[in-house]
Amino acid sequence: MPWWKFWAQDGEGAGKPDYYEEGVSLVRQERFHDALTSFQLALRNKPNDPATLEQLATVYTRTNQPMEAIRAYQKALEIRPRSPSAHYGIAFLLLRSGDREAAETHLRTFLASEQANRDEDPHVQHARSTLQRLMGTAEGEPLGDVPGPASAPEAPPQIDPEIGVDDEEPRRDPGGE
Repeated sequence: MPWWKFWAQDGEGAGKPDYYEEGVSLVRQERFHDALTSFQLALRNKPNDPATLEQLATVYTRTNQPMEAIRAYQKALEIRPRSPSAHYGIAFLLLRSGDREAAETHLRTFLASEQANRDEDPHVQHARSTLQRLMGTAEGEPLGDVPGPASAPEAPPQIDPEIGVDDEEPRRDPGGE
Protein backbone atom coordinates (compact mmCIF):
# COMPACT_ATOMS: atom_id res chain seq x y z
CA MET A 1 0.00 0.00 0.00
CA PRO A 2 1.47 3.38 -0.92
CA TRP A 3 2.43 5.53 2.06
CA TRP A 4 -0.07 8.27 1.31
CA LYS A 5 -3.00 5.88 1.80
CA PHE A 6 -2.07 5.43 5.46
CA TRP A 7 -2.98 9.04 6.20
CA ALA A 8 -6.41 8.66 4.57
CA GLN A 9 -7.44 5.62 6.64
CA ASP A 10 -10.16 6.05 9.23
CA GLY A 11 -10.66 4.17 12.47
CA GLU A 12 -8.42 2.00 14.55
CA GLY A 13 -5.01 1.26 13.09
CA ALA A 14 -5.11 4.36 10.88
CA GLY A 15 -1.64 5.34 9.87
CA LYS A 16 -0.23 1.90 10.76
CA PRO A 17 0.90 0.06 7.62
CA ASP A 18 0.26 -3.64 7.13
CA TYR A 19 3.65 -4.61 5.77
CA TYR A 20 2.65 -8.25 5.29
CA GLU A 21 -0.24 -7.37 2.96
CA GLU A 22 1.97 -4.84 1.20
CA GLY A 23 4.59 -7.56 0.64
CA VAL A 24 2.00 -9.98 -0.75
CA SER A 25 0.78 -7.28 -3.13
CA LEU A 26 4.34 -6.51 -4.25
CA VAL A 27 5.02 -10.21 -4.91
CA ARG A 28 1.94 -10.35 -7.13
CA GLN A 29 3.44 -7.43 -9.06
CA GLU A 30 6.79 -9.28 -9.20
CA ARG A 31 8.47 -6.43 -7.31
CA PHE A 32 10.53 -8.86 -5.27
CA HIS A 33 13.14 -6.51 -3.81
CA ASP A 34 10.41 -4.18 -2.58
CA ALA A 35 8.54 -7.19 -1.17
CA LEU A 36 11.66 -8.23 0.75
CA THR A 37 11.68 -4.88 2.49
CA SER A 38 7.99 -5.12 3.35
CA PHE A 39 8.29 -8.64 4.78
CA GLN A 40 11.36 -7.65 6.80
CA LEU A 41 9.41 -4.72 8.24
CA ALA A 42 6.49 -7.05 8.98
CA LEU A 43 8.87 -9.26 10.95
CA ARG A 44 9.92 -6.30 13.07
CA ASN A 45 6.31 -6.01 14.23
CA LYS A 46 5.75 -9.75 14.57
CA PRO A 47 9.11 -11.60 14.54
CA ASN A 48 7.71 -15.12 14.85
CA ASP A 49 4.98 -15.00 12.22
CA PRO A 50 5.46 -18.18 10.18
CA ALA A 51 3.37 -16.89 7.26
CA THR A 52 5.65 -13.86 6.92
CA LEU A 53 8.76 -16.03 7.24
CA GLU A 54 7.50 -18.32 4.48
CA GLN A 55 6.67 -15.42 2.19
CA LEU A 56 10.12 -13.98 2.89
CA ALA A 57 11.70 -17.34 2.04
CA THR A 58 9.77 -17.48 -1.22
CA VAL A 59 10.99 -14.01 -2.18
CA TYR A 60 14.58 -14.89 -1.23
CA THR A 61 14.25 -17.89 -3.55
CA ARG A 62 12.90 -15.74 -6.37
CA THR A 63 15.79 -13.27 -5.92
CA ASN A 64 18.44 -16.02 -5.99
CA GLN A 65 19.31 -15.90 -2.28
CA PRO A 66 18.96 -19.60 -1.43
CA MET A 67 20.83 -19.59 1.89
CA GLU A 68 18.64 -16.77 3.20
CA ALA A 69 15.57 -18.66 1.98
CA ILE A 70 16.68 -21.81 3.78
CA ARG A 71 17.20 -19.86 7.03
CA ALA A 72 13.75 -18.28 6.75
CA TYR A 73 12.11 -21.67 6.12
CA GLN A 74 14.02 -23.21 9.03
CA LYS A 75 12.81 -20.49 11.37
CA ALA A 76 9.23 -20.93 10.11
CA LEU A 77 9.52 -24.68 10.76
CA GLU A 78 10.80 -24.06 14.28
CA ILE A 79 7.59 -22.14 14.94
CA ARG A 80 5.23 -24.38 12.99
CA PRO A 81 6.90 -27.75 12.36
CA ARG A 82 4.10 -29.21 10.22
CA SER A 83 3.84 -26.38 7.68
CA PRO A 84 3.47 -28.09 4.28
CA SER A 85 4.55 -25.05 2.29
CA ALA A 86 7.74 -24.62 4.33
CA HIS A 87 8.63 -28.32 3.92
CA TYR A 88 7.99 -28.10 0.19
CA GLY A 89 10.01 -24.93 -0.31
CA ILE A 90 13.00 -25.95 1.78
CA ALA A 91 13.13 -29.42 0.20
CA PHE A 92 13.95 -28.06 -3.24
CA LEU A 93 16.43 -25.53 -1.91
CA LEU A 94 18.25 -28.27 0.00
CA LEU A 95 18.17 -30.51 -3.05
CA ARG A 96 19.77 -27.80 -5.17
CA SER A 97 22.42 -27.28 -2.48
CA GLY A 98 23.26 -30.99 -2.57
CA ASP A 99 21.64 -32.13 0.70
CA ARG A 100 19.62 -35.01 -0.74
CA GLU A 101 18.90 -36.68 2.61
CA ALA A 102 17.39 -33.56 4.17
CA ALA A 103 15.50 -32.80 0.96
CA GLU A 104 14.01 -36.29 0.96
CA THR A 105 12.93 -35.90 4.60
CA HIS A 106 11.17 -32.60 3.84
CA LEU A 107 9.51 -34.02 0.72
CA ARG A 108 8.20 -36.98 2.74
CA THR A 109 6.88 -34.63 5.42
CA PHE A 110 5.18 -32.49 2.79
CA LEU A 111 3.63 -35.56 1.15
CA ALA A 112 2.36 -36.78 4.54
CA SER A 113 0.43 -33.54 5.03
CA GLU A 114 -3.26 -32.97 4.36
CA GLN A 115 -2.31 -30.97 1.28
CA ALA A 116 -0.81 -34.07 -0.34
CA ASN A 117 -4.29 -35.58 -0.57
CA ARG A 118 -4.97 -33.24 -3.49
CA ASP A 119 -3.60 -35.32 -6.36
CA GLU A 120 -4.36 -32.63 -8.93
CA ASP A 121 -2.18 -30.09 -7.12
CA PRO A 122 0.95 -29.50 -9.24
CA HIS A 123 3.05 -29.12 -6.07
CA VAL A 124 2.00 -32.58 -4.90
CA GLN A 125 2.73 -34.09 -8.31
CA HIS A 126 6.10 -32.36 -8.44
CA ALA A 127 7.06 -33.50 -4.92
CA ARG A 128 6.06 -37.10 -5.68
CA SER A 129 7.99 -37.26 -8.94
CA THR A 130 11.07 -35.67 -7.37
CA LEU A 131 10.99 -38.08 -4.43
CA GLN A 132 10.68 -41.01 -6.84
CA ARG A 133 13.69 -39.72 -8.78
CA LEU A 134 15.64 -39.36 -5.53
CA MET A 135 14.81 -42.88 -4.47
CA GLY A 136 15.76 -44.21 -7.90
CA THR A 137 19.29 -42.78 -7.86
CA ALA A 138 22.18 -43.85 -5.66
CA GLU A 139 23.77 -41.44 -3.21
CA GLY A 140 26.37 -39.39 -5.04
CA GLU A 141 24.87 -40.25 -8.42
CA PRO A 142 23.79 -37.17 -10.34
CA LEU A 143 20.08 -36.55 -10.17
CA GLY A 144 20.08 -34.73 -13.48
CA ASP A 145 18.64 -31.27 -13.58
CA VAL A 146 17.55 -30.38 -10.09
CA PRO A 147 14.05 -28.97 -10.31
CA GLY A 148 14.14 -25.23 -10.31
CA PRO A 149 11.91 -22.34 -11.22
CA ALA A 150 11.54 -23.46 -14.84
CA SER A 151 10.43 -27.03 -14.12
CA ALA A 152 8.83 -26.67 -10.71
CA PRO A 153 5.61 -24.96 -9.85
CA GLU A 154 6.46 -21.29 -9.50
CA ALA A 155 6.70 -21.23 -5.71
CA PRO A 156 5.72 -23.23 -2.67
CA PRO A 157 1.99 -23.70 -2.34
CA GLN A 158 0.43 -20.34 -1.67
CA ILE A 159 -1.42 -20.13 1.58
CA ASP A 160 -4.35 -17.85 2.20
CA PRO A 161 -2.84 -15.15 4.45
CA GLU A 162 -5.99 -14.99 6.57
CA ILE A 163 -6.10 -18.75 7.22
CA GLY A 164 -2.47 -19.39 8.07
CA VAL A 165 0.24 -21.63 6.79
CA ASP A 166 -1.33 -24.97 7.63
CA ASP A 167 -4.98 -24.27 8.40
CA GLU A 168 -4.43 -24.80 12.14
CA GLU A 169 -4.86 -21.25 13.25
CA PRO A 170 -5.42 -17.85 11.67
CA ARG A 171 -2.46 -15.65 10.82
CA ARG A 172 -4.20 -12.81 12.57
CA ASP A 173 -7.52 -12.43 14.24
CA PRO A 174 -10.28 -11.08 11.96
CA GLY A 175 -10.77 -7.99 14.11
CA GLY A 176 -7.24 -6.75 13.47
CA GLU A 177 -4.11 -6.88 15.57
